Amino acid sequence: MDKYVVIDLETTGHSPKNNDKIIEVGIVVIENDEIVDTYSTFLNPKQTIPPFIVNLTGISNDDVADAPTFEEKAYEIAHYFEDCYIIAHNISFDLGFLNAELANFNIPQLKNPVLDTVELARILFPTSAGFKLEKLAEFLDIEHEDPHRALSDAYVTAKLFLKIKEKLHTLPIETIDHLLQLEPKLHSDLFALLYAQKKALQYTEDIYTHIETYRGIAYKKPVQDNPNPGGYDCSYGDFLDELYESNGVMETKLKHYEKRQGQRQMSEYIQEGFDAKKHVLIEAETGTGKSIAYLIPAIYEAVRNDERIVISTHTTQLQSQLLEEEIPLIRSLIPFHFSATLLKGKQHYISFEKLERELEQIEDDNYDIVLTKAMILVWLLETETGDIDEVHLPSRGTLFYQKLSAESEGTFDPTSPWFSRSYYQRARKRAQQAHLVITNHALLCTDMVNNFQFLPKYNKAIIDEAHHLEDTAAHHYGLKLDYMHIAFTFNQLGHTMDSKWFAKVNTGENFNFQDLQDEWDKIYQDAKFELDILFRTIYRYVTDQQRAKKSLSDVGRIQYHVQDNEKTETWLQIKEMAARLTRYIRDLIHLLSLIQYKSTDSAIKENTETSMKQLQLYLDELEFLFLTEDSSTIKWIEIDSYGAKNAVYTYSEPKEISHILSEHLFAKKQSIVLTSATLTMQGSFHFIENRLGLPKENTQSYRISSPFSYKDQVQVLIPSDFPNIKNDTDEFIYSTTEAILSLAEITNGRMLVLFTSYDMLRKCFYLMKEIMDQEEYMVIAQGISSGSRSRLKKNFQKFEKAILLGTSSFWEGVDIPGEDLSCLMIVRLPFQAPNHPVYAAKAEHLKSQGKNAFMDLALPHAVIRFKQGFGRLIRSKKDRGIVFICDSRIVDSRYGQYFINSIPEVPIYHLSTTKLMEHAKEWF
Repeated sequence: MDKYVVIDLETTGHSPKNNDKIIEVGIVVIENDEIVDTYSTFLNPKQTIPPFIVNLTGISNDDVADAPTFEEKAYEIAHYFEDCYIIAHNISFDLGFLNAELANFNIPQLKNPVLDTVELARILFPTSAGFKLEKLAEFLDIEHEDPHRALSDAYVTAKLFLKIKEKLHTLPIETIDHLLQLEPKLHSDLFALLYAQKKALQYTEDIYTHIETYRGIAYKKPVQDNPNPGGYDCSYGDFLDELYESNGVMETKLKHYEKRQGQRQMSEYIQEGFDAKKHVLIEAETGTGKSIAYLIPAIYEAVRNDERIVISTHTTQLQSQLLEEEIPLIRSLIPFHFSATLLKGKQHYISFEKLERELEQIEDDNYDIVLTKAMILVWLLETETGDIDEVHLPSRGTLFYQKLSAESEGTFDPTSPWFSRSYYQRARKRAQQAHLVITNHALLCTDMVNNFQFLPKYNKAIIDEAHHLEDTAAHHYGLKLDYMHIAFTFNQLGHTMDSKWFAKVNTGENFNFQDLQDEWDKIYQDAKFELDILFRTIYRYVTDQQRAKKSLSDVGRIQYHVQDNEKTETWLQIKEMAARLTRYIRDLIHLLSLIQYKSTDSAIKENTETSMKQLQLYLDELEFLFLTEDSSTIKWIEIDSYGAKNAVYTYSEPKEISHILSEHLFAKKQSIVLTSATLTMQGSFHFIENRLGLPKENTQSYRISSPFSYKDQVQVLIPSDFPNIKNDTDEFIYSTTEAILSLAEITNGRMLVLFTSYDMLRKCFYLMKEIMDQEEYMVIAQGISSGSRSRLKKNFQKFEKAILLGTSSFWEGVDIPGEDLSCLMIVRLPFQAPNHPVYAAKAEHLKSQGKNAFMDLALPHAVIRFKQGFGRLIRSKKDRGIVFICDSRIVDSRYGQYFINSIPEVPIYHLSTTKLMEHAKEWF
């Protein structure tokens, strides 16, 4: 039977038992998967149509006044249903009404096989936002011109059925077999369609490359997918009122909630930017609550428009905060569903092991359990995450799902065959992309570099910690090449005698692999030799060049700026070595291509292709870094001063990134929101706008003040009697060390000391160890004490009297609230070292344009960095502390006011060290 007749009725009410009547009939006939006929008529119900129905359908009493009665049209209508399936969206309603009316006139009731598109849509499209006809039409891009009119609804239902049938034909045989077992307990007579699909699959050679099967269960290979569409019918202003205002959701649901005007302002500014399709700069000072402030408009916008919005952060710490704290919080506050890349608790993830067990037991299943199983079986072919929140289960199906959750996978035997397939185990790595995609600046920039191939398509993004975007983008539009990675690739390939990949290649009986062995071994050996000597020569070259002007970065590396006109004899030798190495790599790629071409083994072909791509990447990077001149690029080399003699890292970056960001990000995206606690210098966004290439005519900028009372919470102390570091570095370090220990006595430790130089930090640390009581304070120093930044911070908080010395990354992103931190010391204003290769090249570039490198580059960078450091001290309204600034340039120099004017207004004391200590003691 290949005839399907869709019926939709408009009625005066919900039940024929209450004497409700049909007022409109719509019929659509499908044959051979084509709509071949339609029928529509009004019917006079011989009763008044209720106002609710008039408003819902637009059918008035006047419309049906002259219409025929059902009795007059009964045989004509019934004739359409000869030898066919009857289809309706909620079959029990439409067929129930129709048969009740037929019975009223002693006409035989319809006993045709039926298909309910509500049920079938639940099974075949389990991730739809809803299963009402309008929602499904939206989900499947079916045009619905006239909702709640019989013919229009019937036509959309017919289109929906064709989509269902089309989807049915994509199911693999394993899923079909399970559905055939469940089919007897479904409302729809689905057996014939399922059996036909099974027969078709038995005689086809088609392979579902996107599906894996194990133990009779088919599931999708994890790939990125689109988010579930949502919907929320509420104006944005009302939405914010419900959240932020008195008696709003935040106040009623959150303990200790305090309204922050700046938080709502930020949410409004972002939505205004989205609506106006503009880019937005927002400096939100500490305490604004900016994460919640930007997530709320992002979620609202994504759900309202069924689109994806990217949230990008610089640090993994903030990513974790968003995923583990802020997003679940917002889920509890807002009245609609949204999806995001998020690792949830195990109870959210389905267990294959439990599902397998439950699929074997169907005798006692009720309808909701059968429907739930059917929905899950199809959903497994689509889901990447295994997160049941993607599926809109029937109410009792939700209870049944508790039997299927992965709660017990914590003790799951790693040797179990299901362990490697567990959604929970792989959810973090392969999470499905949804309304919000939480990522970092690195992937955001990688996406840009690769023409937006890595992240799902988006038009709007919110970039937090945006002061890092310039450096990250420059890094990703540059290159990095080091000895370790190339050597690792070479070692993985191996010599024919060392049992590595190349030695194990079996290229098939039709290919004489022996002919290649000798040639491979010779080229491979020459390439490895050339690689070693190249990087050892570079190492010696850098140490020789820097011996007189040795400059260590924060990580103890020596950095050397490769000039465009580098012409020394040794450098020319390095270029010759690099050229020879590229030739050898090219020859290796050629031999690998022969293997790939002649091999009949798919695994070998795949591995060979991967190796060729990796070698080609090294080849391109070597040619650019050593054999290509490019005046728009900075090239430099870093070596580990205490590392191996080939521990060499070579880099390149564009000197100017603004035009790249302007062209590849801001011109291509509808609205980019950039936010941070530190974007301005003296209240102006001019610097960041220029550095990032933001179009002034299409950018809105706002500053949001902190809710903290800095005047009452902070004292800034600047000694007037510190030695000048330019005259005597050792004396400055000694005075700094003494000041650290003097303040530590006043604050009982609880100090964070920020350095701009690892070398100075190291000298202070060892000097402190010499002159202080070893048991009085726990001194934790970055780069000396073992552990990550997070570990060092935890150790600092664990000890009652602790002093933490940090540089580089400790200037930001370290939150130590409350009494754990009472004193922040800034040893030097955070200017970049003038001989740093990147700064030196950018400064030279600015000078060539007639600009002032200090005012246009060095000073703004330092001010923003200073603001970041300053923000470490006060993290809540209850925090209280001292900022001690050892660098007198903040008051003595002409540019010092730029620093002072860029932080909140606080009491500043510029006195002798002795008097400052007395003041600090009194204040505490």
